[in-house]
Amino acid sequence: MPASHRHAAPRNTRPVRLALVAFGVTLTAAPATNHASAPTHPAVRQDVSVTRQPAATAGRPTAAPATDHASAPTHPPVRKDVSATRQPAAATGLDDPAKKEIAMQLVSSAENSSLDWKAQYTYIQDIGDGCGYTAGIIGFCSGTGDMLDLVEVYTQRKPGNVLAKYLPALREVNGTDSHDGLDPDFAEDWATAASDPAFKQAQNDERDRMYFNPAVGRGRADGIGALGQFAYYDAIVMHGNGDDSTSFGSIRKRALARARPPSQGGNEVTYLNAFLDARVWAMQQDEAHSDTSRVDTAQRVFLKKGNLNLDPQLDWKVYGDSYHTG
Repeated sequence: MPASHRHAAPRNTRPVRLALVAFGVTLTAAPATNHASAPTHPAVRQDVSVTRQPAATAGRPTAAPATDHASAPTHPPVRKDVSATRQPAAATGLDDPAKKEIAMQLVSSAENSSLDWKAQYTYIQDIGDGCGYTAGIIGFCSGTGDMLDLVEVYTQRKPGNVLAKYLPALREVNGTDSHDGLDPDFAEDWATAASDPAFKQAQNDERDRMYFNPAVGRGRADGIGALGQFAYYDAIVMHGNGDDSTSFGSIRKRALARARPPSQGGNEVTYLNAFLDARVWAMQQDEAHSDTSRVDTAQRVFLKKGNLNLDPQLDWKVYGDSYHTG
């Protein structure tokens, strides 16, 4: 699994019936009628899954059908403003399609200085970070193993593809920044492969397998919402999921030493602040990752606003450039 291989700089009614029990007589209010002297009130709407009571048991008096009694007062149905009582929508995880799209845009703003992440399948460049070629939608690197994994998957699905011939060289340069056996045509062939839907799908699948799914799974286990899951994802993208001191696992351990996650009874905001602090520390250990704006002026901004569900609209900055989505 790659350890550290990411970038430091941008690159190119139901009405409610009221049962009245008075002096042993059970009455049911008739539907509201138009009486000039009777005030009207909006009808109560409540979540029946929350307010529904158990069915009447034997021996318990039940309401008789409504009848016309001249002496019985009528009352209009009571209505409440649902805006005051409606509960917020359940939080969604980062794997919700709309949230995942936001995650892809956020990462692309940091990795490619663009929200158009789907334009990055063809991208390939050596950015001088010691990881060799960096390419594709998530920055697969020739020196960190994930590019090798990607080309192997692509070749298993489509033998004889334009990149298959580079597999021996990719195995040799893994762990280095060397281009041996790749130049002079690898970059051009990568761009050619990126026009193949099978290669695009392979990039999507390897992104999910190596980075996205582990981040969402670990985040759910820690009891954090979409924002926290994104913080995990972005950390794995940059630092990898290895076992060195600046990997995602080590960043999380540093955070756990300072705060408990919600799954352990902790406060989500407190824990995420601890995680982002640990992330910044890890970034500062590597000159290539020392610009921390993807945390300071993006993720930390959302956290300060209490946007734990990563709900749009979102405004952030990376490397001084402003972005908006939603």
